Amino acid sequence: MNSRDRTSLALAHLAGDKIPIDFWATAAVIQQLETYRGKPHATFLDDYGVDLRYIEGPAYVGPQLPRGTDIWGVERAAVNVGFPGQSESYSEATKAPLSDAEDPEDVEAYAYWPDPDMFNYDVVEQQCDAILQGNRVVVFMGDRLNRVAQLKPAMYLRGTEKIFVDLAVRQDIAGTIFRRIREFYLSYLERIMRAAKGKIDIVLTGDDFGAQSGLLISAEMWRKFIKPGFADYTALIKRHRALAMHHTCGSVVEIIPDMIECGLDILQSIQPEAQGMSLTALKKTFGKQLCFHGGVSIQKTMPYGSEADIRCEVAKLADIFKPDGGYIFCTSHNIQADTPIENIITLMEAYREYGTY
Repeated sequence: MNSRDRTSLALAHLAGDKIPIDFWATAAVIQQLETYRGKPHATFLDDYGVDLRYIEGPAYVGPQLPRGTDIWGVERAAVNVGFPGQSESYSEATKAPLSDAEDPEDVEAYAYWPDPDMFNYDVVEQQCDAILQGNRVVVFMGDRLNRVAQLKPAMYLRGTEKIFVDLAVRQDIAGTIFRRIREFYLSYLERIMRAAKGKIDIVLTGDDFGAQSGLLISAEMWRKFIKPGFADYTALIKRHRALAMHHTCGSVVEIIPDMIECGLDILQSIQPEAQGMSLTALKKTFGKQLCFHGGVSIQKTMPYGSEADIRCEVAKLADIFKPDGGYIFCTSHNIQADTPIENIITLMEAYREYGTY
């Protein structure tokens, strides 16, 4: 059974030959793996039967961006996080360009709203074809700085504290920012899907709605400001006969029924440490309406656990989801550089051992 058949069955809540596998890791970890094995990352994915593969998406062809600035006009700087023998580099926002906006007119007048014409979409179909040749599942996610979202871009543009205050007392400003973000992504994503000509299997939107103990904003605010755009994104994906997967960190159990109502197929990046996000409980409550992706802890098990701990965690996940599918093996987020390579190899071997029917 190939990856496409296996994943299709799992997401239809049916048993195939084994639970599908995905792999998420930072660039530093991927480099470590390549050095350790003496082989390119693509070979690692093939060797361990990883079923999902990600296209890069459209190529940016717009005006040259100022150094350290993203497509939204947000200034960023590289931040290095050191671990013994390795380090990670992240791009952190250093200035919110709409922080001084005093009314919706200031937001509308912002000179750096991105335009979908800034991208070349002709490359998308070829990217899909390269994955389909290997009978793998085609996923579009985008990069970390341009992932179909609403709240995170608003936080970068306005500043985290200010957009949260806007939601409470300056809702006209918040609404205008969300509308402009949503308008861009709906047009951008529509062009991607048309260019793919039906060859994208899953679209992964990404917007962090939760912290470890609960939602970042109230469920009522989420429903008023975020849910309409979430539904629009999902409806667009479904019109192009792809599955909708959404990445969010943290505890979002309170709004999972809303996500299901919007048509979400797969909830991604399940953090076992987050309140109410146990996969056992999630499956019991929502398993007939929703599929799940992730759940292996990158906060505890992967960096600090023993090989036995990893195998035990994977075995428990397999026991939960083997009976009627609805799950893709993966970690709760990108594996970080503080994770021993031996633990990563153990994880991949455990997927194969415990995920086989």
